[in-house]
Amino acid sequence: MIKKIRVRGYRIHRDLTIYPNRKLNLIVGANESGKSTLMESIVLALTGRINGRSAAEELNPHWFNTGVVADFIAKRKRGEPQRFPEIDIEVFLENVPELQELCGAHNSDTPTNACPGVRFRCIPNQDYLAELQAWAKAPSSLLPIEWYRVEWRTFADRELIMRPRVLATAVIDARTVRSTSGVDYHLRQILGSQLEHHERANISRQYRDYKAVLSDTAFKSVNERIGKLHSTLHEQPISLAMDQTTRTSWEESVAPHVDGVPFAMAGQGQQSAIKIALAMNKHAGRAKFVMIEEPENHLSHTSLTRLLHRMETLTSDDQQLFITTHSSSVLNRLGLEALQFLGPTAPVKLNELDPETVRYFKKLPGFDTLRIVLADRIVLVEGPSDEIVFERVFKDLHGKRPMECGIDVLSMRGLSLGRGLELCERLGKKVAALRDNDGIESEELRKPLAQWLKPGSREVFIGEVAHGRTLEPQMIHHCGEAQLRTILGITDKADVGTWMSREKTEAALRIASSSEQFTPPAYMLQAAQFIHG
Repeated sequence: MIKKIRVRGYRIHRDLTIYPNRKLNLIVGANESGKSTLMESIVLALTGRINGRSAAEELNPHWFNTGVVADFIAKRKRGEPQRFPEIDIEVFLENVPELQELCGAHNSDTPTNACPGVRFRCIPNQDYLAELQAWAKAPSSLLPIEWYRVEWRTFADRELIMRPRVLATAVIDARTVRSTSGVDYHLRQILGSQLEHHERANISRQYRDYKAVLSDTAFKSVNERIGKLHSTLHEQPISLAMDQTTRTSWEESVAPHVDGVPFAMAGQGQQSAIKIALAMNKHAGRAKFVMIEEPENHLSHTSLTRLLHRMETLTSDDQQLFITTHSSSVLNRLGLEALQFLGPTAPVKLNELDPETVRYFKKLPGFDTLRIVLADRIVLVEGPSDEIVFERVFKDLHGKRPMECGIDVLSMRGLSLGRGLELCERLGKKVAALRDNDGIESEELRKPLAQWLKPGSREVFIGEVAHGRTLEPQMIHHCGEAQLRTILGITDKADVGTWMSREKTEAALRIASSSEQFTPPAYMLQAAQFIHG
């Protein structure tokens, strides 16, 4: 299994180190946080390929981190010595007997660490050092990759030409499952792993025999006719025959079918699910590392639930999974303890969460956990009416809605506030939590939450007991009955408190859309001031 990944100078990752979980890794982050780039990095180091092609063929200047290149150019222009930008990806593996051929100390660890691993580098080609130095006198933002070379070696400093069998890797990108050739490289690779060597040899031999028969039958009369055309220089007859070279192997001609329909014409959700199931099939025993990009794509909620159940059933102890996702269903179902959050600083792992908290969120497939994970700042409220009223309070105070300021207001809908605060604490999120006092003094309500609170970072705001147990009496106390009647548009005969308690959401909506002045409860105003900073 992979124990550590270090990526330096590759695309968005200037210097990233991540310690994967042994079995399952859910890679989550905001847009442009480098999730797909991390997956590419792992595949490059394990297979030497990208998008099914050799890395040397695909190398381009946009692989190099723009910040590293910009620093190099700036320093060279100032006449300061500076090494040419490089890409360096290292995968440190578990020290087990079957990986001993990869074992060595040729890695970046200090002090020296002898362990199995592979290293992928894009470095200047010393044969073109003079050309590189000449270019560096007036460098551009695009590196001259023609004078670079790709180096793929084990930690034992042995050059790799092909992926070692022990590093079998399956890649499924559910975002773009279709292929112009009908069956893409990765699916052929996965299907091929289901065949034993003697089965492959037998299919290949019979395929050649059938092509030879076709040449001797269907083309016979055609060849007799064109053989009399005397078109060659030395009068030897020309003829047609099926191509028997490796360019036309049987793998290129065979396509899987789903219920009689060619795979490429099946639904995208079906294609994605099939690829995932084949790659994870524990009986195949081939793919040790499975990389899945956004399995939720092209799937309805019901289909996604079925796929997640299948993934849980198929996963085996000798496979390591890396999954990127934007789905709370995936995150909740597979478990927060597997999350690797790519934030603005170092990656955050959530495997230190209380197991009860992990189980708690697993039971909440409909709860949008990812909103907590991805938000810059968060306001946790008890229900929809609190959420609606707080949005009005915030906009009145700051002139913008919370989301316009990068603040997400999330209704816990009766869920445990403590569980939500524990998750926020582990993620290092700034959070304001609002709750009713329910007739209990604030200090008593804060005690069970104290371990997750931090002044200036994570605070709880609670209405005073003297002003009412819930949001509605708090609003009546601060705004006054007369003003609320105007805002809500109710008659003098209606009891304001009774009406608001009965029509909680409707009351909140009328307050949010009213142009009348609204005086908010003090604790909501304090929360709006705190979270905005």
